Amino acid sequence: MKQNSAEKSGTGLPVRHISIILLVLVIYIAGCAHNHKTTEVPSAASPPSLHQNNQPAPSPAKQKTTDSKNEEGDLTDEDLDFLYEEAEAGAVRVADPFEPLNRVMFHFNDKLYFWVLKPAARGYRYLIPAPVRAGVKNFFRNLTTPVRLANCILQGKFRSAGVEIVRFLMNSTAGMLGFGNPAQMYPQLSTKEEDLGQTFGTYGIGNGFYIVWPFLGPSSIRDSVGMIGDRFLNPITYVQPTEASIEITAYEKVNDISFRIGDYEIFKEASLDPYSAIRDAYIQNRNKKVEE
Repeated sequence: MKQNSAEKSGTGLPVRHISIILLVLVIYIAGCAHNHKTTEVPSAASPPSLHQNNQPAPSPAKQKTTDSKNEEGDLTDEDLDFLYEEAEAGAVRVADPFEPLNRVMFHFNDKLYFWVLKPAARGYRYLIPAPVRAGVKNFFRNLTTPVRLANCILQGKFRSAGVEIVRFLMNSTAGMLGFGNPAQMYPQLSTKEEDLGQTFGTYGIGNGFYIVWPFLGPSSIRDSVGMIGDRFLNPITYVQPTEASIEITAYEKVNDISFRIGDYEIFKEASLDPYSAIRDAYIQNRNKKVEE
């Protein structure tokens, strides 16, 4: 996250230098991960289904508890079908050498959801009408166009890059700064989520090992490094002061969760081991996105 050069960390080093050191450390750990045993995702386990960032998709037997249809970015019915097919077709291997620590982080995020995020999202949903919340969701998606655009170019998806540009111009003008989404009326302008983790995947870089971050949820070493890179393309990162950037990100998270209250609860009830199910579904979903 960008900070003033005069701002120092507790150790006396600029925060920017600390970020670089952490990035090098992460890449080093990724190399060591190949020496660890891998965890096999059992194909006979309960079919996984989840939204990225620790938000599961609802069970097919349950009616989705949303008051508005999500824009691109969440798992669709097509994504869920893929996960079921993958579970039936065979096992996916993923290294999970830090499973005890990951489980601690998983339980931390679980409590964070039930004790903080869910109550905040419920109150927010009660006070703010669905059309307004949908407009906010559209605004943030439009704002992060540079992330998807850059990764489309890096992956050689130049047609998709052109679509991102057209969508941005249309939604920023006719859509009133992105709060509206007139581009959705044109199927040829539909887009898919793209990020640096997926770009690394198209270059043949594997997931590395599985990791659960506090607040951020499930990830892999590859996607974690990609997430750092994507932040430099996210305009919210450059909002000053830093506290304001964090508050905006938290608000975006609460707004997004307000559309999906109940999904995670359904997922937990249907899973014998929610941690394993989320891990399996996350890796399978990321593999699918890389192949697209």
